[in-house]
Amino acid sequence: MSAELKGGITTGSCAALAAKAAALLLFRHERVEQVEIPLPDGSRLMWPVASLEQSNDTAEASIIKDAGDDPDVTHGARIRVRLTRLDDHNVMFRAGHGVGTVTVPGLALAVGEAAINPVPRTMITAAIREVTDHGVMVTVAVDGGEELAAKTFNPKLGIEGGISIIGTSGRVRPFSAPALQQSLKCALDICVASDTTAPVFVPGNMGRNAALRAFHLKTQQVVEVSNEWGYMLEQAQAHPFTALLMLGHPGKLAKLAMGQWNTHSGQSDSAVPFVADLAHQVVHHSLADTTTVEGVFMECLTAPQRRRVADRLAAAIQRNTAETFPASWLPQVVLINLRGEILGSAGDLQPWLRHLEEESL
Repeated sequence: MSAELKGGITTGSCAALAAKAAALLLFRHERVEQVEIPLPDGSRLMWPVASLEQSNDTAEASIIKDAGDDPDVTHGARIRVRLTRLDDHNVMFRAGHGVGTVTVPGLALAVGEAAINPVPRTMITAAIREVTDHGVMVTVAVDGGEELAAKTFNPKLGIEGGISIIGTSGRVRPFSAPALQQSLKCALDICVASDTTAPVFVPGNMGRNAALRAFHLKTQQVVEVSNEWGYMLEQAQAHPFTALLMLGHPGKLAKLAMGQWNTHSGQSDSAVPFVADLAHQVVHHSLADTTTVEGVFMECLTAPQRRRVADRLAAAIQRNTAETFPASWLPQVVLINLRGEILGSAGDLQPWLRHLEEESL
């Protein structure tokens, strides 16, 4: 049996750890060697502090990123956070050297914003609020971030000047195809063992949270498949489900309509041209240029157009999945945006809506 892969922490966790260490120095004059923060799932993370500096109304701390056994370009990078007092109670964010700035619409952040994603912003704020209610400007920097960004998709996404501070759970799950597939199969086995007849497949945390908001589901009913859609759909063929729902962002799921069953960015093509072409066919007018699928839907289309395009795309995903992985059940599809809101769907959602109806009785 192969050794278990070592996990790590996200850049978002690094920034939150550094922010709390800097806050302890700035507001309590405490120089800590390690610091603990809350994570989105309610657990806590303790990590060593790499450096601390203070000057008047400013304090800076740094954390060394450890991605574990995941092949992450930011592994070993130094993430720095500088806190500066503000004369209010707000937590504001700014990109320091090596952290990118959003330059095009369509991402989860507005143009001109520091590329510090929403979940890390929430984590950083929560970490600081464990120390003080005072207002602060949070400047996040990454040593060598500009060079690291060239190895990521940031330049193609219109994020300039450095890397993005990302993470939805705070922890990095190491990527290894056999090990990942085995863990995913375990999750499906747990789902089957819980007598689930209508599972919900999602790519990750964002899809899981959206599914749990939209439907009343058992925890075991929602199965994360990561990027391994082909593998997991093949596994699902062996089980006598009565229905199966695939829920996720069209940036991932559109690749299934393209016949690409591993949706990892390193293993598949961008879905932007495919989705933009489909949108053009539906609305019969040219679209503004955008670098993301989110941009196609949220920046280039009106609300009614979004629904029509999303429904058409969902139907294409459903059709190609059913043809490639024939089973006793027909896959149903729900597409969401980055805020977890439903864009469109294909198929009969009653197996999952029925739970909501029963709850209201």
